[in-house]
Amino acid sequence: MCGICGELRLDNALPDMGRLTRMMDKLAPRGPDHAGSYSDGALALGHRRLSIIDLSPRAHQPMVDSTLGLVLVFNGTIYNYRALRNELQGLGYQFFSDGDSEVILKAYHAWGEQCVTHFQGMFAFAIWDNRAQKLFLARDRIGIKPLYFSHNSRWFRFASNPQSLLASGDIDTSIDAVALHHQLTLHAVIPAPRTILSGIRKIEPATTMTIDRHGRQHSRTYWELNAQRPEQSFNEGQWLEQAHTVLREAVEKRKLAADVPVGVLLSGGLDSSLLVALLAELGDVEHLRTFSIGFEDQPEEKGSEFEYSDQVIERYPTQHQRLIIPNSEVLERLPEAVTAMSEPMVAQDAIAFYLLGERVSQEVKVVQSGQGADEVFAGYFWYPQMQSAYAHKPPENAAMAPEHYLEHFRNYYFDRDHPEFLDTVQSPYHGEDYTGQLIKEKLSHPGADEFLDRVLRLDVTTLVVDDPVKRVDNMTMAWGLEARVPFLDHHLVELAAQMPPEMKLRENGKYPLKALARQCLPNSVIDRPKGYFPVPALKYVRGPFLDFMQEVLYSDSCRQRGLFQSAYVEKLLAAPESYLTRIQGSKLWHLALLEFWLQTHI
Repeated sequence: MCGICGELRLDNALPDMGRLTRMMDKLAPRGPDHAGSYSDGALALGHRRLSIIDLSPRAHQPMVDSTLGLVLVFNGTIYNYRALRNELQGLGYQFFSDGDSEVILKAYHAWGEQCVTHFQGMFAFAIWDNRAQKLFLARDRIGIKPLYFSHNSRWFRFASNPQSLLASGDIDTSIDAVALHHQLTLHAVIPAPRTILSGIRKIEPATTMTIDRHGRQHSRTYWELNAQRPEQSFNEGQWLEQAHTVLREAVEKRKLAADVPVGVLLSGGLDSSLLVALLAELGDVEHLRTFSIGFEDQPEEKGSEFEYSDQVIERYPTQHQRLIIPNSEVLERLPEAVTAMSEPMVAQDAIAFYLLGERVSQEVKVVQSGQGADEVFAGYFWYPQMQSAYAHKPPENAAMAPEHYLEHFRNYYFDRDHPEFLDTVQSPYHGEDYTGQLIKEKLSHPGADEFLDRVLRLDVTTLVVDDPVKRVDNMTMAWGLEARVPFLDHHLVELAAQMPPEMKLRENGKYPLKALARQCLPNSVIDRPKGYFPVPALKYVRGPFLDFMQEVLYSDSCRQRGLFQSAYVEKLLAAPESYLTRIQGSKLWHLALLEFWLQTHI
């Protein structure tokens, strides 16, 4: 896991290496173990390394293969790199290092743009082909690893986060009106390629981009998720057997692809507890490092889930650590977490992951985490609500289906409908219902059998990318900690997408995982109510937290920016705990977080 950046000049000028250094400095937390740069005429590449596979200097980057005329900067992990290395050696390639980075270089030389279809893992990388004078960039299928870019007629720049691009200077920081609509409608999810800033874009998941010295570029989508039943029918037992096999393999791959210990973030929920149980199946559980975090209680809510994680540890005696964070530290360090955010993130657990990442990074460099299970296996409360509403009011014909898809999704997921959005922001940002248009298009895409298949495909390929996945990447990598997410292994995602929706919805959602867990976890962990990372200090909009938001929204910067309508802000401030989104988020926090992120970064 690392941070990457680079610039390709399109105007016959040479890259400014001082600019590259500033870009690399913003990536330093992602890669504290080594810094390296490379320049070749119009191109400059920068890399910050977190050493996990092949800890020797031979694996430092930028990685130059002078024989092939290729240079690589890479962020992520290729879990099947050993098998690919053997295959490439059979084709005659010789290796000078022992890690996964060099495998990418050889694979690109052997298979060109199709190399990405051979990779199992999470990745964002750039390869400079010195002979063809072109730059090739790629992002993994699910978008677990980030890849941002900015360009004009004079240059093309890319980086692992927008902070690095902003440090390069000359970036258009005006607000993208379409992205703003997404930000305030999809609880801070802005699907690729947009970001909240007009001058910064991100490569979409499962996408490659090639750009040459003259600025000519083309992009290609190399993977799509099929959400249709397979031709061969399976009974429940066969589905569960396949799920067990594929998930265990995903967990094992993420354990073995490391030359350092791999721990687990154990929340006490079903997903992370199941990871511990599966790792125990693989043996050596007594040396497994596990970590749980908790906060101080509030009168309305406990601040930890230790009662559940303790039961897992009682059954599987790992080397476990409880980490307790005082509530006073949450608000005090919230600005640090916002500084680490590549884009504005409203989820309350962002600060929790930030503080957890700090503590865990002092013990290990790599952890497995349970993100993605709810989206892949239908674990959230709004899925059955959507499905039930759709079943009671299906479209009368195929032509009406797209509007029905949108209606039933919007009614249970959107933070605010378009009329309320117009009341929220100032008139320069008014426009069409951009989010409704985007979601209708994505839900109508072919390759899905049923309505819920469409919803889950949208979640896994679009929404999960820019909510929990991005959040965990940002908050762990702020401390040089790599988080691996087995539930987003693309083989598991493909399998789950073909499962009948009613099977996933059984037992209030995630039935396949619950059925697997019956064999290895206490029922009290499996059958507990769905939990969310408890951060009481940020859940209840009162006291110092309310004071903080009021200060942000009344600040001179906020008034001068002119983003929000004052009447709407005043309405929220008059009754801050009364205005919640459909999935129970604070509408006031959505506004304050966005404004504070803008103040922090631009």
